[in-house]
Amino acid sequence: MDNSNLLVGLDIGTTSIKAVVSDSGNVIGAVKVSNTGMRHGKIVDIDQTALAIKKALKEIEQKINTTIYRVVTGIPVGMLQLETASDMINIGDSAREIEDIDVKRALQTAINSAVKNEREPIAFLPSRFLIDGKADVDDPRKMIAHSLAVHGILLTAPSGALHNVKKAIERAGYQNDLFIPAPLAIASSALTESERTFGSVLLDLGGGITTATIIHDGQIKYANIDFEGGSDISNDISVVLSISKKDAEQLKFDYGFADPSLTSKKNQFAVNSVGAPNQKIVDETYLSQIINARMLQIIDRIGNGLAKHNGLNLPGGIVITGGNSLLQGTAGLVAQRLGVKTRIFQPTELGIHSPEYAAAYGIVNYVAKMSETDFLVEQVIYGNEALTRPKDKKVQKNNKVSNRIVSISETREKEAYNRDELPREKKSSDDRPKKTKQKKGIKNLFKKFFD
Repeated sequence: MDNSNLLVGLDIGTTSIKAVVSDSGNVIGAVKVSNTGMRHGKIVDIDQTALAIKKALKEIEQKINTTIYRVVTGIPVGMLQLETASDMINIGDSAREIEDIDVKRALQTAINSAVKNEREPIAFLPSRFLIDGKADVDDPRKMIAHSLAVHGILLTAPSGALHNVKKAIERAGYQNDLFIPAPLAIASSALTESERTFGSVLLDLGGGITTATIIHDGQIKYANIDFEGGSDISNDISVVLSISKKDAEQLKFDYGFADPSLTSKKNQFAVNSVGAPNQKIVDETYLSQIINARMLQIIDRIGNGLAKHNGLNLPGGIVITGGNSLLQGTAGLVAQRLGVKTRIFQPTELGIHSPEYAAAYGIVNYVAKMSETDFLVEQVIYGNEALTRPKDKKVQKNNKVSNRIVSISETREKEAYNRDELPREKKSSDDRPKKTKQKKGIKNLFKKFFD
């Protein structure tokens, strides 16, 4: 099949790699493969991670009967840091129309002014453009001006960790076009416009880590990372029942409940315990008590951080994603423990009806909604000529929702976020909805983007 309109979202997780491919905005394939090259959200073996990425994308290629060359990859919240960025450029002594090149120059100077040593820009979210220091506009192009200023939030990632991700993708035989902040990607599909605006918590119950991210005014306001996840629960089951980790993982999803009150001791099953002459009989209540003990520890630690930052009083409540949310009773347990309304998000598109695919699906959804200004930002950051000017792409405006953010005390919020909420790497154990007008030809957009 023709691959000129394909968009591939890649979610590199601790225990698995997920990939979702869409054709002109419609999901046509998805795959999940195990990953042994990471620990607690960080790559510890580039080659093993590369093998998992390659396997996932090769399986996608077989499903859709075409070749994939490029991907768009999500960056987890644990790697992100926020910086306020702003700067101004002169358009000319004589006022003239602002062009794409002027906007890109303004964006570049703002980004350069905010990037810190040993970090690389991932995304820039413009909050406003100022024409001659006065007029506040969303898109300054074609307007007459002597000067152009831009204000916004820059999201960066550590150079070392980002290098490892890039290298793993390259060794898998693919090219990464750009990185997308995973929380914003998930929010673009898991949250409604009102939930993104008035505030919600994204609780990602992953295999290696658990994260809680507050999204408010379309921005990341706070992030709490717990370095325990589904793999720790499986390890508990393995140790207590003396079974292999592989069997423990299977047992967890076949018979496990997050809430023991939903179980019955009458429901029993046999396990092959190491060193035992015969199979051991276990009931689902006992299994779920093992699961519940670890779940409560994780939820309580996450909840303590959210409580300190008003995260448990947001109108949008908690929206749960991630593979560990597949445990029965998870939403109810979180709601009961934290006293807040909860729901589990899972994409409704064919073939990805699972919260495991929230990030990978969110990536393709996020890119599909990028505005013309967003494409200029990505072009500045990644210097990729495949990202040609949006006007050449004839972007379909009715499918574009601006990724611009609302500026509300940006400096205070980014400082609080970086100081209190995101753990530095040394602590590891090893975010604006504004509609744009319709544009035509989304096929041309993806053709130029991924041809």
